This record gives sequence, C-alpha cells and structure tokens, in this order.
Amino acid sequence: MRRLLKHMVFKYLDKEEPIKTRFRGPKKYRKSGLTLDQALTIREKVKQAFEEDKIYRSNDIGLDDLATHIDHNRYKVSQVINTYFSKNFYAFVNEYRIKEAKHLLASEPHLSVKAIMYEVGFNSKNSFYTAFKKVTGVCPNDYRSSMVYSYEIQMA
Repeated sequence: MRRLLKHMVFKYLDKEEPIKTRFRGPKKYRKSGLTLDQALTIREKVKQAFEEDKIYRSNDIGLDDLATHIDHNRYKVSQVINTYFSKNFYAFVNEYRIKEAKHLLASEPHLSVKAIMYEVGFNSKNSFYTAFKKVTGVCPNDYRSSMVYSYEIQMA
C-alpha cells in the first residue's frame, strides 16, 4: 500500500524519476529482483516472439532459446511466463502450437495430420495427440471432421 501511495504521489507531482516497483509474484520469486517494468517488457517481447516470429514452430525450442531470442535472462523469462500466463514454458509453447494446428486442420484439408504436427513444431505423434486432446477434448482427426461438418452445415 505504501508503494502505491508513493507511486501516486510521484505521478501527481510529475516527478521524472519513477519509483522502481519490484515485481510481486508468487513467494518463490520474491528475491528475483524483477521489476514491474522489466516484467511488462519481457511479457510483450515473449508475446511478440510467439505471435509474430512464431518461434514455437521450432521443434527443439527451449527456454534458453526464447531468452536468447528476446535478449533477457532465462530465469526472469520463466518467472514472467509462470506468473503472467499462469503456465510453465512447455504448456505455453504447446498452447500456441495447438492453436495453429487447429487453424491448419480447419483451413488446410489437403494437409495430413502428421504434416500439420511437424509444421507446428511437434516431434512425436503421441505428444501431439496428447497435447491436442488436452486442449480441445478431441483428437486432431475428430476436430477436423467436426470443422468440416460445421462448415457444410453453414453452407447448406
């Protein structure tokens, strides 16, 4: 509360030096030294790396690769993903992969499920099917069939 008041006073007085607010997340991160400004910057860079650069398509992407890509410390990147996105790194990566796989399954009927699996960054059929079913509740083939069926109903 005290920090909030200080921040409001500085903002009201138009002070040039903003208060460095430490990022408050789960207890395990209390001593990380990550500031709120750093966390917001990292969050935006992570979103850009996934949404624009689509780094999740690399089948061997790891936390170190992401940290290098956005030029930040891997521990702080991990903290931001865990706190702001409420997921661990691999769940975060799989979310983007499955989102694109769903799009490709619906929009590219000539591509095989296996081709889509590789296109979005998965290495194994088992991990792809497991992750896909965890997110959607159905296997990729059933998802594609339901999308084709709903498309046909809309066209009728």
